Amino acid sequence: MNADRKPAAALDPVALEVLRGRLTAIADEMEFVLLQSSWSSIITEALDATCAVFDALGRTVAQACAIPVHLGVLCELGRTIAARYPPDAAAAGDVYIVNDPYSGGTHLPDICVASPVFCGERLVGYVATMVHYQDIGGSAPGSTSASAFDHLAEGMRIPLIRLAAGGEFEDDIIDMLAANSRSPDNVRGDLNAQIAACRRGEERLAAVFEHQGIDAVVVRTPAPTHAPDADPVKIRVTVRVRGSDLEFDFTGTDGQVKAAINSVRSSTLAVVYFAVRVLTGDAAPSNDGCYRPVSVTLPSGTIVNSEFPAGVNARMVTVHRIGDTVLGAMAKAAPELFTAAGCGQTSVIPVGGSDAAGNRFVGVLGGPYRGGMGARPDKDGIDVTDHDICNVYHVPIEMTEGELPVRYKRLELWRDSGGAGTWRGGLGYRAELEWLAHRGTVSLRRERHKFGPWGAAGGAGAPVCRTDIERADGTREELPGKILAGIGHGDVLRYWTTGGGGHGPPQRREPQRVLADVLDGRVSRKAARDTYGVALGNNDKVDWEATGRLRQTN
Repeated sequence: MNADRKPAAALDPVALEVLRGRLTAIADEMEFVLLQSSWSSIITEALDATCAVFDALGRTVAQACAIPVHLGVLCELGRTIAARYPPDAAAAGDVYIVNDPYSGGTHLPDICVASPVFCGERLVGYVATMVHYQDIGGSAPGSTSASAFDHLAEGMRIPLIRLAAGGEFEDDIIDMLAANSRSPDNVRGDLNAQIAACRRGEERLAAVFEHQGIDAVVVRTPAPTHAPDADPVKIRVTVRVRGSDLEFDFTGTDGQVKAAINSVRSSTLAVVYFAVRVLTGDAAPSNDGCYRPVSVTLPSGTIVNSEFPAGVNARMVTVHRIGDTVLGAMAKAAPELFTAAGCGQTSVIPVGGSDAAGNRFVGVLGGPYRGGMGARPDKDGIDVTDHDICNVYHVPIEMTEGELPVRYKRLELWRDSGGAGTWRGGLGYRAELEWLAHRGTVSLRRERHKFGPWGAAGGAGAPVCRTDIERADGTREELPGKILAGIGHGDVLRYWTTGGGGHGPPQRREPQRVLADVLDGRVSRKAARDTYGVALGNNDKVDWEATGRLRQTN
């Protein structure tokens, strides 16, 4: 088509909505290609992958239905890519790669692969993918140890560079990436999947411009939206409304730490953007316009905006705390719009070791990664489900037992792990597995071992998590939430991941709902009586007279 054509006529609202749907479909199709062609189970099964589409300035125009913490990072990274490879530097067939948290990434295992899109000879946009790699080197298998001394001990750091120029790939770079991983075949397979997804995105986006007209697409991105404010909480954030603008000020937050749990700017921004989307809902399009009214103050050198060489590979520990802080502050201003705190962690547990023949292995334990969701203002929380800033799926334990030397002995709901309330928090779970190989390592980056998830509007909090190992000789070791622990043949690893907080006073919960929870094994009889003020008879029915006395007393 002629790139010098006159500007197209303005699109009517129906045509504009159709265009938005087409752009979103491109991101979703890229996501499908990525998930179907990757090698690693953390992508194909856990769905730890994300795709997005940008305009020629790197502004987000569409996002796949994927992981909020990735999507928010890509919002910022799109601009970085466009600034580094503008029209006079980009070429058709280029592929760019980056994972450096201090160059716009989030943590080293999350590698972004992107490419420019041309319509004729005109650069019209970019497409990008981000996936979590199973291993990119560093001090421990899985590359997410919270014990890493600094960023340089966490694994391979890739600044924003060209992986392919004009369609010609730098094979030496690909060889280097594979050589620095404990699972080189997975690196090559997942990288090829990202490239394939980008190529599909290039094809589809160019077709939209060809069909719709360059100027019609470029000038008609939807307008911004905005949201209300709240008060500051522990990792300090103050949320203010300034007319139609929304400000998040993290002044007063503690400094960065030596453990690898710091959050770089892009990761914290992703949490803020997610909170804004909670308010705007599905009706608002997922593009740059949603975030134009949002400003964020992030003091440098703090745990929410760390400076090099602070470690970041286990940053999800802090990202979840930031999420609880931001959402908790907003919930104080508008409790009818927000849930109580969820489980507050993504319990991804990398393991590694060698078999009897000396062959190395590395992988991630399967089963749920998240515990219970916080109770909603008018509904219970959901048991053992992904929620808030993450959107991954669990790896079936059958697949884990096929890939790794483990045998699961128990995986079940954890009774009484949901915070009590008028609406109960979703339950967490407990898992127990036996290690079948020789010596290996387990890299824990768990949370909520000291402070449980908070309740809302008078609801109770959820219990703290626990982790331990029972050695083959019968001794038991309590483990902290963050440690690189050794494990040997016959050892049994056990971990309890908490549920979500409750919403509303527990003794306002309908007694029949409490009875149903007891019969389903979600709530104990003791908690029903002591916490909810509900007496149950031996016939598994509510004792209404005794219940009335209990609730009057309390």
